[in-house]
Amino acid sequence: MKVVIQRVSKADVTINGTVNGAIGIGLMVLVGFEDADTEEDVEWTAGKISRMRLFPDDKGVMNLSVTDIDGEILIISQFTLHASTKKGNRPSYIQAAKPEVAIPLYNSFLSEMQKLINKPIQRGIFGADMKVGLVNDGPVTIVMDSKKM
Repeated sequence: MKVVIQRVSKADVTINGTVNGAIGIGLMVLVGFEDADTEEDVEWTAGKISRMRLFPDDKGVMNLSVTDIDGEILIISQFTLHASTKKGNRPSYIQAAKPEVAIPLYNSFLSEMQKLINKPIQRGIFGADMKVGLVNDGPVTIVMDSKKM
């Protein structure tokens, strides 16, 4: 399970011209799954994201988590995080989980994140053509892979 976490001052996702999810201050998370991912990957990753200290305290030091600041989270599924660019010029997505594996993990990840931050999670729609807008604050961008836990 790979994620790209971005600290944002705002973010939104639009599908077919309609805003499907939007947040203010918080985290925009892109998430991609592979066949080997399990509930353990989901729980570990969600826990890390909810506790990760990416927001400044009153001294400007990144000491606060998204839960500490009562921030919001927008989660977008993105199978292209598992792109292999080793050969040729066309990325291969062979490592990305098929929908029958990825969709249940995605839904579990959404539920786990909602439980951990105790507020609704904004989201895209799995497999949809999405337009994502964000203002990366900092910029702060973190890449995580649950296989390196």
